[in-house]
Amino acid sequence: MCCTRVGDNAAVSIPLMRSYPAMVFDLDGVVYRGPDPVPHAVDTLSSLRDAGTGIVFATNNASRTPTDVARQLQSLGVAAEPAEVLTSALAGATVLRNALAPGAQVLAIGGDGVARALESVGLTPKIPVQHSADDGPTGAVAAVLQGYGASVSASDLAEAAYAIQSGARWIATNDDLTLPTNRGVAPGNGSLVAAVRIAVDSDPEVVGKPGPLMYELAARQLGQDAAHTLGVGDRLDTDIAGAHAAGMDSLLVLTGVHGPQDLVRAPKSHRPRYIGTDLRTLSAPYDEPIHDADDRWSASGLVASLKGSADKPRVAFEGDASVAPEQADVIRLRLALRVLWSALDRGKVSVASAVSAVTAAQ
Repeated sequence: MCCTRVGDNAAVSIPLMRSYPAMVFDLDGVVYRGPDPVPHAVDTLSSLRDAGTGIVFATNNASRTPTDVARQLQSLGVAAEPAEVLTSALAGATVLRNALAPGAQVLAIGGDGVARALESVGLTPKIPVQHSADDGPTGAVAAVLQGYGASVSASDLAEAAYAIQSGARWIATNDDLTLPTNRGVAPGNGSLVAAVRIAVDSDPEVVGKPGPLMYELAARQLGQDAAHTLGVGDRLDTDIAGAHAAGMDSLLVLTGVHGPQDLVRAPKSHRPRYIGTDLRTLSAPYDEPIHDADDRWSASGLVASLKGSADKPRVAFEGDASVAPEQADVIRLRLALRVLWSALDRGKVSVASAVSAVTAAQ
């Protein structure tokens, strides 16, 4: 799958939306930031719908139900149905549905999204109260599904630990250690999982990003294989790494967590194929950088190469960009990253010097 095809006389760039019939979108930092839509996200998603692109919204947030998420998207002007929302809680519940008998009891640790996800796949959630891990007519719970919830208590974590020590299968929706809030950084689900891990001396199965499962489930839901599905996100260590693990191409948009310095530091498994300022990248022609025999990278009339020394490398540009001025900066970034990633992979520059070089190239 590619964004540039060869015409009669020259390479012709085509939009990513024409190359990928299905897309998996992260939410926070991609579609919205807090209560507000990310600029250009609503219009771009509408254009994708009009073009027939299959869409799934995938989030590591296990505390909310797909209905809650869809309502928030609708309030921002994004057409979305609950069936198009895949939470990490639903991914975990799907794994358990495939392993347990219908109606099996599962201890639900976390917000309402965890219990509702279990119900939606035909399992029976048990809400943690004292002795909930082993009481009831069917005895011990078959599994523990642990996701984030603002009201999760030490007692809840203790019940999870008791159930796991009694043989229950343990699945964590995600292991994000921190949770950004408007008041600061709070402990995330990974911190709560770590508390249980210490008690039980074992590790859970983690189903959320950066694992491949959510992307695999989304592609299956959209009726596409990995080669025809694009992952779109703002975080290298979750969205991009998860798409890569599932064998998908990915687009990083610069509207959220990670930016140019993070990109140049990224290991190979965290590097996106595509980089864009925002979601408009999906509907604009995308001229993917091309590598030549002289170790130069070119796109949209610009040619980039590595100059300077190993300690002080720099990216040199030649030519004039054949794009609008507001698009030239991201073209330069794409080229600079290709040059610097190539140099890093061959040991020609250090990470620190590459960070300095990408900063100077902007």
